[in-house]
Amino acid sequence: MSFWETTSLKDMTTEQWELLCDGCGKCCLNKIIDDETDELYYTNAACHLLDDQSCECRHYDDRFKYVPECTVITQENIASLTWLPDSCAYRRLYSGRKLASWHPLIAGSKALMHQNGMSVKDKTVNENKVRYLEDNIVLWPLQDIE
Repeated sequence: MSFWETTSLKDMTTEQWELLCDGCGKCCLNKIIDDETDELYYTNAACHLLDDQSCECRHYDDRFKYVPECTVITQENIASLTWLPDSCAYRRLYSGRKLASWHPLIAGSKALMHQNGMSVKDKTVNENKVRYLEDNIVLWPLQDIE
């Protein structure tokens, strides 16, 4: 059995926790919360540090220097991060679900994730080029297969 099947989220090492990230980049998308309904909307406006080809942060290790409000996903705060998409590996495991077959730890690479449209690859615009986030609302980040 693999570590994510035998180790609880709270007992994972930092290395195991980081390996769980599927690298989809959806957490790097700007989101809007409707003040009246509290409904969450995803946009295709990505953090300016996100490389939309690799779906990785260009400055991951020192991202807080560039984006102080960047959120660290941890064992302690996973329950409160309700804005994470259902497809997120952390959210899936926290909810008692298994990793998806397209997850890089299962598939062996990010290729299947990209082929299944589960990442932000080729779907984003740099947040610095967006005037009104409301004009960039999209539904595809909510897609969850399996």
